[in-house]
Amino acid sequence: MEPVLIVLVVLVVVAFIALIKTIQVIPQASAAIVERFGRYTRTLNAGLNIVVPFIDRVRNRIDLREQVVPFPPQPVITQDNLVVNIDTVIYYQVTDPRAATYEVASYIQAIEQLTVTTLRNIIGSMDLESTLTSREVINAGLRGVLDEATGKWGIRVNRVELKAIEPPTSIQDSMEKQMRADRDKRAAILTAEGQRQAQILKAEGEKQADVLKAEGEAQAAVLRADGEAAAIRTVFEAIHDGDADQKLLAYQYLQTLPELAKGDSNKLWIIPSEVGDALKGLGGAFNGLTGNGGANGGAVAAPSVPQAAPAAPAATQVPLDPAAGPRPVDVEKGAARPRVDPAREYRKIDPE
Repeated sequence: MEPVLIVLVVLVVVAFIALIKTIQVIPQASAAIVERFGRYTRTLNAGLNIVVPFIDRVRNRIDLREQVVPFPPQPVITQDNLVVNIDTVIYYQVTDPRAATYEVASYIQAIEQLTVTTLRNIIGSMDLESTLTSREVINAGLRGVLDEATGKWGIRVNRVELKAIEPPTSIQDSMEKQMRADRDKRAAILTAEGQRQAQILKAEGEKQADVLKAEGEAQAAVLRADGEAAAIRTVFEAIHDGDADQKLLAYQYLQTLPELAKGDSNKLWIIPSEVGDALKGLGGAFNGLTGNGGANGGAVAAPSVPQAAPAAPAATQVPLDPAAGPRPVDVEKGAARPRVDPAREYRKIDPE
């Protein structure tokens, strides 16, 4: 009985092992290659699959999802003989498990070496500046070459990305200095533009202020002239309305004379020639009062008038501006006469 029991136990174990080998469960997004006596038979898809135990053999399982493989930095020489290190990242996907198994020994290693050689060919025809600014061109070139080469391997390269491009340290220092110089240049330009705009705005403001100030002064001068003209017109009308005679005007003229001598800087006072005419008019007025016997019927003595020095011949013209004061005299043949300014306007005075 013992040998029979042993045989039964062995058969049960073999049947269990055969059952395990017969049923193959393939996960989703995966595939398996089945070989029979070392020859490819079929590809197992996701789900429950039955194989012949001890005859069919599952060689390997392949992931059908998109894979990401980073490659280590590769030294590449540019067209201007500069060595740069470039990191690449490959996004690929297995589309044919049979070809990926039998057409290439290791498709990961094959993709890496193909990427390095293609990258060296592309970068070798570009200078450093173009390499740093033409990532899309490099990616497109790599993808085109990899698609053409990996298509027969059952691999589809979806994307190729340049992870990093590291130029030499000396080149990096030069680039940083250049960038710093460019920033300083832009800052200086912006500062100069700001100062220029500020000066323009300041000049425009000063111009407007000067224009407004000139306009205000002009308007003030016009208003002041209008006021003086109105005052003169009012005085002139009042004099004409009051019917002032020559005697009153002569008296007012004599009262104005002391104003001409005011001031500490006046060292010489020149009496105009019209003083004699004014004194004659006042003397005639007092003589008339004396001849009539005065207001109370008595004799009224005429005020004594100081005898003036022999007057110079009377000038026939007097300047209209009395505030200008007496003018210097010219001595010609022992006679003093006022100097006549041809640029000024004069009016004639009737000595009568």
